[in-house]
Amino acid sequence: MSGFPLVDPIPLPAPVWLFKGLHGLTLALHFAAVEVLLGSILAAVWLNARGLQHPDASIRETLLNASHALARRLPVVMTFVINLGVPPLLFAQVLYGRALYTSSILIGVYWISVIALLTLCYWLLYRFATRTESGRSAWLPGLGSWLLAAVIAKIYVTNMTLLLRPGVWNDLYSQSALGLRLPTGDPTLLPRWLFMLAGGLVAAGLWMIWLAGRSALESRVRTCLAGFGGRLALGMAVVQAALAFVVFQSQPDAVKSALASRTLCQATAAGWFAAQALVAGLAAWSAIRKPASPAAGWLAAASGLGAIAFMTVYRDALRDITLGLANYDVWQRHVATNWGVVGVFLVITVAGLVALAWLISVLRRAQPATERVDR
Repeated sequence: MSGFPLVDPIPLPAPVWLFKGLHGLTLALHFAAVEVLLGSILAAVWLNARGLQHPDASIRETLLNASHALARRLPVVMTFVINLGVPPLLFAQVLYGRALYTSSILIGVYWISVIALLTLCYWLLYRFATRTESGRSAWLPGLGSWLLAAVIAKIYVTNMTLLLRPGVWNDLYSQSALGLRLPTGDPTLLPRWLFMLAGGLVAAGLWMIWLAGRSALESRVRTCLAGFGGRLALGMAVVQAALAFVVFQSQPDAVKSALASRTLCQATAAGWFAAQALVAGLAAWSAIRKPASPAAGWLAAASGLGAIAFMTVYRDALRDITLGLANYDVWQRHVATNWGVVGVFLVITVAGLVALAWLISVLRRAQPATERVDR
């Protein structure tokens, strides 16, 4: 197996640019949910453990309530992770199926295990939220759910990296035709995974700044979330920026040269660093001032989403460049557009987004006026 499988003779039902646009949009939203989940689990675990150990009863109660404010929302965040993860995966299969199906089969056992791992992670999140509500030690289910989520992220990163390396497919298949072996020796794999984990802690800090603007939370809890969220986002924004450089340096020389020379890549890289600088500045201000302000929360959300959007576009360009060097051009596909079907699809998509926004508004209105937990 020295190259890619043959092109599917069935033409694409819509232009490549439309599929790539929808893929980028849904993937950015999925990344936002994933990073909030990964980082917030650890933040809630730390707040719970720190609160149980603190000698001051007032501070202990504040920390435990802050932990529960995060933990009780994590099962809902997981629903967004799952549902927002399906569309970009389907679009990726349409655009990169010849590579993605191959890489998925080569690590088939691990790829299919994601379903079981995700189910167990989901259950542990509910256990975590229940234990934080009663003020009990919750680090075990919390840390367990994070480890499972991190393993799932590692499997996804492995698959999405393997699809870029057709040169290793034959050796990997020779080692195990049953999908029992994982690729080794790829210098880009670990930096990419660590970059996403660090981004999760940035997103968690920004989410805590956003939650600090909610009037349903107690004043002390809002102050705690704003201060801790600011410190967390500030520190991890610096770490993630350093990891971004490591990810770039780990790429093959030909890929680095192409990334450095393309205007789109230069613009999105500059945009990401600018958004990251805004995140760091806002986080530093929040760490010092501890604002309980909806405006600060929405600014934090906007800056975080902006950084994720730029990162998603850059990642897409990196994938196309790497595959292009292996003679896989995603734009060279036979297209037979049925605009009637495309129009119906877009109408249904917009209707689904409107319904989702309405459900979120209903959920917000159904929440109690206060989220204080009496113990």
